[in-house]
Amino acid sequence: MQEAPGNTVSNCLFCKIVAGEIPSKKVYEDDQFYAFHDIYPKAPVHALVVPRQHIHSLSDCGENESALLGSLLVLIPKLAKQLGIGYVRTSDDDAPTNRTGFRTTIHTGPGGGQEIFHLHAHIMGTPASGIDKDISKE
Repeated sequence: MQEAPGNTVSNCLFCKIVAGEIPSKKVYEDDQFYAFHDIYPKAPVHALVVPRQHIHSLSDCGENESALLGSLLVLIPKLAKQLGIGYVRTSDDDAPTNRTGFRTTIHTGPGGGQEIFHLHAHIMGTPASGIDKDISKE
């Protein structure tokens, strides 16, 4: 169930992080979102973007959340760039030397791998400087 705007859930880990009750390694914050590094990273760079508003999961979103979701999707590439994993478009994006980019994931529900029931997006990747340019041996 979605909570009213500005509301938090007292036992929600991400609500507590957003409120500053639990420490985090902050990446970004504004009036809508709080982003921080994942404490159990699945990639060399792994950050989470959390709406300040408590929304249980993506399945709880409707038309009223379209602006928030749009803002989230616009913010993610900016944060990826800030984190050193942004996608750098070149004239030949299919070239094996263009290894820039990141992965964005929103887990939804237990079957979708969601562990914390507060809508959030994962941003994951490897900085281009940390990638072996000769990928033929992988």
